[in-house]
Amino acid sequence: MSAPVPPTVETKMATRLTSRPAFQSLTKHFESASGLHLRDLFATDPKRSERFSVDAAGLFLDYSKNRITDETMALLFELARQSGVQEHIAAMFSGEKINITENRSVLHVALRSARTDTCNVDGHNVVPDVHEVLDRMAAFASRVRSGEWKGFTGKPIRNVVNIGIGGSDLGPVMAYEALRHYSRREMIFRFVSNIDGTDFAEATHDLSPDETLFIISSKTFTTLETMTNAHTARDWLLAAAKQPAHTAKHFVAVSTNAKEVSAFGIDTANMFGFWDWVGGRYSMDSAIGLSTMLAVGPENFSRMLSGFHAMDTHFRTAPLERNMPVIMGLLSIWYNNFFGAQTVAVLPYDQYLKRFPAYLQQLTMESNGKSVTVSGHRVDYETGPIFWGEPGTNGQHSFYQLIHQGTKLIPCDFIGFAKSLNPLGNHHNLLMANVFAQAEALAFGKTEEQVRQEGTPEWLVPHRTFDGNRPSNVILAHQLTPEILGALVALYEHSVFTQGVIFSIDSFDQWGVELGKVLAKKIASELAASDDSGLNHDSSTNALMRRYRRERA
Repeated sequence: MSAPVPPTVETKMATRLTSRPAFQSLTKHFESASGLHLRDLFATDPKRSERFSVDAAGLFLDYSKNRITDETMALLFELARQSGVQEHIAAMFSGEKINITENRSVLHVALRSARTDTCNVDGHNVVPDVHEVLDRMAAFASRVRSGEWKGFTGKPIRNVVNIGIGGSDLGPVMAYEALRHYSRREMIFRFVSNIDGTDFAEATHDLSPDETLFIISSKTFTTLETMTNAHTARDWLLAAAKQPAHTAKHFVAVSTNAKEVSAFGIDTANMFGFWDWVGGRYSMDSAIGLSTMLAVGPENFSRMLSGFHAMDTHFRTAPLERNMPVIMGLLSIWYNNFFGAQTVAVLPYDQYLKRFPAYLQQLTMESNGKSVTVSGHRVDYETGPIFWGEPGTNGQHSFYQLIHQGTKLIPCDFIGFAKSLNPLGNHHNLLMANVFAQAEALAFGKTEEQVRQEGTPEWLVPHRTFDGNRPSNVILAHQLTPEILGALVALYEHSVFTQGVIFSIDSFDQWGVELGKVLAKKIASELAASDDSGLNHDSSTNALMRRYRRERA
């Protein structure tokens, strides 16, 4: 039986979102606010950008180009209070079991705590446990990076292949790409997640087995996709190494299942664990980040953790009105639940962040893609929006047309940096000019009168008019460093958390991924059968399976 939600939180979350007085006031306020245009809001308020901006953990957020007024924000902050956001933050940091459907604490914040901090789970301070694993990871990473760790022919490791799926893949891939500038360039890092054999084949086709280390990331060491790829990796290695004992020289595990790890052939001394209070999509700064540490080194990994911690501290201590994750979460609520905006575009103007939108897709949509409240009732409002995006300026030649002149309202998060890690000529000024120009164009557009003044023929005027009034946030930092990456990820983690509390949903379970996995196991065995006698699915599934068998034969 699940533990109850903490009493201070339970009463507020039990009230349906649409029944809260602040939500009803926002509904009434929306009737007038929805007709406001950003052109007029800026024209009548010279200090608007000063009021609607905030600094935290090395990040600067300008949210002035949103369709909001002081009254809007006051009502949104009141909604946060009535929803118990502050109490829920305290409950999370104190180790309360706020993941109610799994009766678990939610303490990914402990993964980046200082050694002197205290984070209790069932009365036990887990911070020493976290740092014990981090110290073991650092020692191992140093051995590999220095060349001390040798493969079966006595050569040092040059290639690292991380095998995982979901949070065990998306976080490490994103972090490696984001911090590639800081990585050990003479080493090759690859990531395998898809059960499609092509993923493994392409990741290893140019690698030498005697110089390759595999990291198998699976808490239970039973995940279907991960273990299928792990066994293929072992077969690939042993085809060259011949002796099963050599497995221990080329495989390490991020897991808690010592029995299965040992049976696979991995020395449990090289098994790095994490805990059930760490959700997969919140685990990139746990042992799941071993590939990141191998790539950038223990010192840079520690710097990333300090960035996480700085944003955690801000989120925990800043008042709602100056709390960056809370503000971003509330703005998402405003567009999702009042304007009917169903998506958010995340647009990083740094090529190193090319996998950041994909990482956010799991973080946001697996967390808040729920339709039942913590009390088990169906919601009567929209919950988590769809996240998507591409790095700039590529997206400008792809989907920006729809954002600017399409029929859908798409709030945008622009992410930029004052300094490039690779300064080349005037590239960075041009890149950042596009950040500011796109946000400006979305907000203010171009009127028919302005188009006519440019000498545009009348028949072409409607096509070249931009309505504007399309909202965006601009997030700026000095440079993409390990600290800033940590702060940026934590910003979105806590924004998602804020929205989940207001939605009255459990942002930390993911039951929705289970049914398809269960059915896939059943169907896989049926596809291997020699006849159709066992097929008892719907007519469509049965027909597709029969056709697949014929085509394969």
